[in-house]
Parts: sequence; structure tokens; C-alpha cells
Amino acid sequence: MADPHGFQKYPRTELPHRPVPLRLMDWQEVTELGDVTQQAARCMDCGVPFCHSGCPLGNIIPEWNDLVRQGRWREAWDRLHATNNFPEFTGRVCPAPCEGACVLAINDDAVAIKDVEVAIAEHGFAAGWAEPVVPSLRTGMRVAVVGSGPAGLAAAQQLTRAGHDVVVFERDDAPGGLMRYGVPEYKLEDRFLDRRLEQMRAEGTRFECGVSPSAADLALFDATVLATGTPIARELPVPGRELSGIHQAMEYLHGAESASRAIDARGKNVVIIGGGDTGTDCFGTAMRQGAASVTQFDIRPRAPKTRAASTPWPMYPLVWRLATAHEEGEYVETSERRFSVNTVSFSGVDGAVSTIHGNEVSVVEGRRVPQRGTDFEIDADLVLIALGFSGAEQGGLHAELGVEFDDRGRIVRDSQYRSTVPGVYVTGDNGRGQSLIVWAIAEGRAAAAAVDADLMGETALPVAVAPGDAPMGV
Repeated sequence: MADPHGFQKYPRTELPHRPVPLRLMDWQEVTELGDVTQQAARCMDCGVPFCHSGCPLGNIIPEWNDLVRQGRWREAWDRLHATNNFPEFTGRVCPAPCEGACVLAINDDAVAIKDVEVAIAEHGFAAGWAEPVVPSLRTGMRVAVVGSGPAGLAAAQQLTRAGHDVVVFERDDAPGGLMRYGVPEYKLEDRFLDRRLEQMRAEGTRFECGVSPSAADLALFDATVLATGTPIARELPVPGRELSGIHQAMEYLHGAESASRAIDARGKNVVIIGGGDTGTDCFGTAMRQGAASVTQFDIRPRAPKTRAASTPWPMYPLVWRLATAHEEGEYVETSERRFSVNTVSFSGVDGAVSTIHGNEVSVVEGRRVPQRGTDFEIDADLVLIALGFSGAEQGGLHAELGVEFDDRGRIVRDSQYRSTVPGVYVTGDNGRGQSLIVWAIAEGRAAAAAVDADLMGETALPVAVAPGDAPMGV
């Protein structure tokens, strides 16, 4: 039983952040580790822990919270890994829908669950507990996993541990997908990814990088799991889009930390169109590159400081949040966030963008309507479009295999993650649509169980979710 008075004795506290002036000088992780024992003690071990419904992985949160409270870190590590292959990733970049569903959040601040999660993960790695889990017998079955984002990695690790011979194909130079090539280092350093990949290699998973397999290559395997994500970015079809200096966010974030980066914000007036996580990642990246100014447009109104009535508990709350990049923006006078803003057009000089033309909008009967007399212009040398992703690639390997797509650009699949092509399974964003890292891991685990059951007639792998399942409000 948890401390029955912990939530009364201790307030919500979060892990500290490095000072803004220092962290803007490098790409190292912003958050510092600290003592989470009191925060874990705030968990009430409530009779119906809604944090479970908020977490797609079904993490057994009250149990590992109480184990941390008691200092039983090894047991907490084991309990956490019973449901989550990569807590060091989710503890850093997941938006924590579990916290929105925390019972304490009905009338108080939720337990800082994500901080406890990452503390357990780091404690375990430091203690050497991330040992390879090598299967006791081999099935002789070969499985190909195409794509090495969180869904692909989770599926690969589960299938390897089930005794199958697993090969992960990745067209980039190294595994990780958007965790490596999209999420900035200051949020998730590559070293955290590399040490988990080392464990997976020791377990027997093989990685073929810089490779785009053909349908003929995949025909040599007993099953194929497509975990190819949704790389097709949403466009902004307004006049002037063809001007140089306007890029999709992922074009910018890919390799942004390298000295030879293809797109450099140094000395430029940067405008980011899109108020989500990807846009925020561009915000923090541009400041580290030394942009002259950084402005982020969000077509949505500014969120309220307390939970909006439209997202009552236990839904994921619509509420004002301050990302670490925005903390840095408050420190830098030339950085700004603008809400209820619509981009109308671009104009430029000598074929290069120089100005954005926009207006303010308000929501009327569910539609965004321009407000009269709010037209404005803003200087822009570099424009980054961060409006999310529209679907999976419909050409290339997918066309060669002959998988079907729905009207939302997702690969069609059934309740057991099977595509319309025999032996080909679909997991993660390419079947679900653009979603969260925690959903990707949950789907990867569930797809692995479905593959194992089809290959062997039964499976002992845990099943957390089926396609279409979703916790409240996510």
C-alpha cells in the first residue's frame, strides 16, 4: 500500500532543467535527474487507477510508484519493463496522457509520473540491469521488420525474445526513425537510443541500415512487419509557397545538430508555422543555431491555464503548457509565440521568401473565420512548415507489395494487424495515423504478439492494444 498521506504532504514537483543560458550553448539534454521518491509517494494507489486507461501501454503505474517510494528500484525496473520496452524514451518525449488521467488530477496536480518513469530507467541502466534477454530456444522462423522507429523496434525486440530470427531494415544510416532524425538531441540524446540498440543486438536482432528492401527480399521471410510511419508531411498550399527558404519541418530537423547541416537558421528571422510538438522542436533548434529571431504561429487560440471544460478528467487535458523550448523563448527577447494566427501568403525578393502575410482568426460555429482588420506582415528569411503528417507513402515498397490504403492515407489492416497481403503486418503510425511514441510502442508490442500467434499457433507475448483502441481523450 502506498503512503496514504503522500499526496497531502508533498506537492507536485518536476525534475529540474539546466539553466537556459547554458543549455542554449549546446545540444545536451535539458532535464536533469533528481530525487523522485517524494513524488512517487504522492501516488494514492487508488482503487480504480485511471492512469492505466490513460496509458496505451497499460503501465502498472501505482505499483512501480510505490516500489520507488520504498527504494525497491530493481523491482520497479522489472515492473516497468513488463509493459514498456523503452521507458527511457517515453519518460523523455511522451506527453504523458497517464498524468491527465491521474485520479489526483481531479482537483489537484497530477503525480509527475513521467519523471518517476525516466528515473527508474536511468537507475536501472546505471546499475547494469539492461542485460540482454536471450530466448531459450529458436523457432527457425524469420521475420522482417521494415522501419526502426519506436513501433518497429518494439515489434523487433518482442519477436526476437520469442525466439524468431528478426532483421530490421532501415533506409537511413542508423536505426531509430524520428527518435534519431526528428527529435532534437536536447530532448532525446542519441546515446540513450544507442545503448538500447546495443541490448537488442546482443539479444539477436539484426539491423540492415541504408537499405530499402524489395518485395522479393521480403519474400524470403516467414512474415513481414511494416513499421514505416507517416512521413508524408501536410502542405501549406498558399500563394508564394514555391519561394526558396520555405521548408518542411523534417527537412530542417534532420541533421540540424551537425556542423554541416543543410538548413541553417543562424542570423535569420525564422517563422515556424504550426503550434504542435514538431514546431516546438524547430523553435528550440533554431535558437540553438543562433537565429536572429524565432516566431511560432499557432492557428489555435491560446490554451487556458486550467483544464478546459471540453476535456474533463480523465481525458487528456487542453491546458496551457510550457515546453522547455518555450522556456528558452521567454529568456530570448527576439522569440515569440503567436496564437489564433493564419498564414495567408508569402512574398519575397529575387525568388527567396522575405515576408509572411497573415491575419488573426476566431472560431465561429466550429469554423475558423478571419477577423476583419487584423491583417499583418512579418519578416521571414526561413519558414518552417510544421503542420503534421498526412499518411504513409503509397509508392515504393508499399506499392510493390500491393497493400491497400484507406481514405486517410493509412495502410488497411485488421484487428490482428494483418494487411490485405498475406504474411504482411502493419503497426504504428502507418496503420494508425500520426500519433504518439507511447502508442507506437504499444502497437509494436501488440503486432509482435499477433505475428507470433500466426507463426506458432499461440503466443505468450503480452497484448496491450488492438487497432482502433484509444484511451480517453487521446
